[in-house]
Amino acid sequence: MGFSFFASRAAARFLEDIRRPSSAGVSTAALLLTAASGGGIVAYADSARAEEAPEPPPRKKKVVVLGTGWAGTSFLKNLDSSRYEVKVISPRNYFAFTPLLPSVTCGTVEARSVVEPIRRMFEKKGKDVAYYEAECFKIDPTKKAVHCRSAVGTNLDGNGDFMVDYDYLVVALGATVNTFNTPGVMEHCHFLKEVEDAQKIRKSVIDCFERASIPNISEEEKRKILHFVIIGGGPTGVEFAAELHDFLVEDLVKLYPAIEQFVKITIIQSGEHILNTFDQRIAVFAESKFQRDGIELSTGFRVIKVSDDSITVKCKSSGVETLVPYGMAVWSAGIGTRPVITDFMSQVGQGKRRALATNEWLRVPECDSVYAIGDCSSISQRKIMEDISTIFKVADKDNSGTLTLKEINDVLEDICIRYPQVELYMKSMHMVDIADLIKGGVGDSNKESMVVNIEEFKKALSHVDSQVKTVPATAQVAAQQGYYLADCFNKKDHCIEHPEGPLRLTGSGEGHHNFRPFRYKHLGQFAPLGGEQAAAELPGDWVSMGHSTQWLWYSVYASKQVSWRTRVLVVSDWTRRFIFGRDSSRI
Repeated sequence: MGFSFFASRAAARFLEDIRRPSSAGVSTAALLLTAASGGGIVAYADSARAEEAPEPPPRKKKVVVLGTGWAGTSFLKNLDSSRYEVKVISPRNYFAFTPLLPSVTCGTVEARSVVEPIRRMFEKKGKDVAYYEAECFKIDPTKKAVHCRSAVGTNLDGNGDFMVDYDYLVVALGATVNTFNTPGVMEHCHFLKEVEDAQKIRKSVIDCFERASIPNISEEEKRKILHFVIIGGGPTGVEFAAELHDFLVEDLVKLYPAIEQFVKITIIQSGEHILNTFDQRIAVFAESKFQRDGIELSTGFRVIKVSDDSITVKCKSSGVETLVPYGMAVWSAGIGTRPVITDFMSQVGQGKRRALATNEWLRVPECDSVYAIGDCSSISQRKIMEDISTIFKVADKDNSGTLTLKEINDVLEDICIRYPQVELYMKSMHMVDIADLIKGGVGDSNKESMVVNIEEFKKALSHVDSQVKTVPATAQVAAQQGYYLADCFNKKDHCIEHPEGPLRLTGSGEGHHNFRPFRYKHLGQFAPLGGEQAAAELPGDWVSMGHSTQWLWYSVYASKQVSWRTRVLVVSDWTRRFIFGRDSSRI
């Protein structure tokens, strides 16, 4: 009884003390007393202190990036990763400088000189990014999740499968080879899409020379073994043919002098000219140089079948089929869609397309949180005639039913931002200003008094959409798309309050009008032709060919490397080749 009394008095006295401010300025969080008489618990909590507890920081949005190619790497390098929870999924834990893959096939540049580990890139940039070496085999836009399969090891279930959810998904999976369902291509041809492909080609070239050097091989068999066929006369095929020719005449003929006369290189092209995406002057220059070098050009032929020792080609003009024996064949005739992209397109109603369609803001229209960049996607440029009535209504501020030249000029900037084909059309038709374009609708040469109604406005712009162009599937385009999308992510919050897109035309078409649409800026393209000669098509319709262009190619490709490590390695490989030649070891 006495103990309970003193305990109660002590507890009361202690409660009075903690209500007073302590000398140290520290508020007591809680008090726990045990009363021996009742066996209960007396608790006290400082409710005021609990109310002042800081709120947890808001959850970061999850950004999942599929792929570590040009598009994905450019996006990751420029993204402010402190604003998002970033996860990267790719079966390839490195970035490869793919324009130099033809050089890897012949030992001009070593394979490790053109790759940069992804984790090393994140570490150097100080980016907090999670990387999973796995392959995405299914995208589920409904649940906002991607299904992946580990490329190394397995999980507890034994199948290596796992799932990653996202708030924003950036699809940058690139493309695969397109065989056009030609029989035998997958089984017997080499490809040139990955570093591993270039290494296989290098071994195969040496194998052909070693096989042809065996004493009991007939001359006819030697000609077949040493016949190297490149199917596809685009930039990759032409550059590989040039590299292979240099490898043969500068290095291998010295090591295999007895079989030099049996070596032959052939390019099979379905079109009438090689390098048909370049200026015609470059195509003519390349064809004449290859003819001088002894590289045979079979243009106007389509490959219809490939066996283990011969290629069946069909002349497009005559329809005659010919059998071409070969020792090694490289298929470089186009790109196709990866199965995971095909499956995703069927889910979102794009099953009949060859690439994943996005709007000008690189977003998949059917999925608000999915973006696609690089070779796996294609931008669907909105046509101006689809929104012509909306544009007219926006420009007609006084609701008069007609537009003056001033009213058109007031919205012209937004029109050119939203519909770049307007500028392209005016440039192609050598028009000075919008008044020259409107003349076609009204036939009035007086610019000051020019007034057009809706029908005349439609007539004036009816041919503009003929200039809608698709961007090419190149590394340059993919890198620019990655940079643009990262910039949009970095200033997403800022542009909500300060939009920068075509503000007057937010109701026309679909897209995120807080940002300017993506605009590809062509910076030029190169075509190395061997013999220390190259061709270049640069902005401003400038074409350069010859030895000086090859040195320009060296400087540009060295400067475009992703790190100083790869830059030094590539330059040192070029220097080593000049001094010691290429290595012909089968490694």
